[in-house]
Amino acid sequence: MSAEFPTARPRRLRRTAALRRMVAGTRLHPADLILPLFVKEGIQEPAPVASMPGVFQHTRDSLRKAVHEAASAGVGGVILFGIPAVKDGRGSAGDDPDGILQVALREVTAEVGDALVVMADTCLDEFTDHGHCGILTETGDVDNDATLERYAAIAVAQARAGSQMVAPSGMMDGQVAAIRAALDADGFAQVPILAYSAKYASSFYGPFRDAAECAPQFGDRSTHQQDPAGPLEEALREVRLDLAEGADAVMVKPALAYLDVIRRFRDEVDVPVAAYQVSGEYAMIEAAAANGWIDRDRMIMESLVSIRRAGADLILTYWATEVARRL
Repeated sequence: MSAEFPTARPRRLRRTAALRRMVAGTRLHPADLILPLFVKEGIQEPAPVASMPGVFQHTRDSLRKAVHEAASAGVGGVILFGIPAVKDGRGSAGDDPDGILQVALREVTAEVGDALVVMADTCLDEFTDHGHCGILTETGDVDNDATLERYAAIAVAQARAGSQMVAPSGMMDGQVAAIRAALDADGFAQVPILAYSAKYASSFYGPFRDAAECAPQFGDRSTHQQDPAGPLEEALREVRLDLAEGADAVMVKPALAYLDVIRRFRDEVDVPVAAYQVSGEYAMIEAAAANGWIDRDRMIMESLVSIRRAGADLILTYWATEVARRL
């Protein structure tokens, strides 16, 4: 044996699956996962989302079944998106007590609200006929302050329906403060807010807009969602503002293309950090797997581990139930 022969051998701890498992520095747990679910008014059977194999627009019955399955697998939470039969310019169904999302929240929380956290997306794009996240001016711009009034009303309606957490996703200035004030005034000071603090104007959202039927009828969302090429300091400013306004947890969306932002959030804040593995991330893996180009199960796990390693405490993923069962 020569003097140069290595005495440090990192491979020793990789030799067996049991060793690798024992020293793993990044671990996933079912409770870390949140399952996004879509419920659509007026359909009789679950409707497959063509661009998201395995994802459905649910009926109220199939939604309850999906939530029970998630709870049985140990998933930490579900986030509901509602698709009404009728949409209008102000998203009236968003805060209608008899709207599809409120009805679904009441049913789901009554059945499984003790087994997992039931939360709701707090936005307008699923409810407006123009597909934008807010109230529009006569010139077609999103009116920030008029939109805040709608978000506040929607958050209160969701809390009244049983939502255990609200998640404002519209990226309006002041949305967390407006929602916090409205919830507190209506007796819901205990309901936490998961703020979409860094939501980018991303090309990864396309399949979601099929699922939620909320593609903008004109223009895009670049005036309120963050520029993918924008400075990291902008994202940090957003998260600091949300925390100052009363956010209880914060989110980065999308996940894989923004691992650096997740890491900075985790280093900067002292509240839970969530990341949304969005529809485009899901669809790319499913499509590549369907073509036999990748090992589907390994890629799903690797993608989630990378998000967790970057610093996410919570991960919103369409594979939540499947992965929870595997874990």
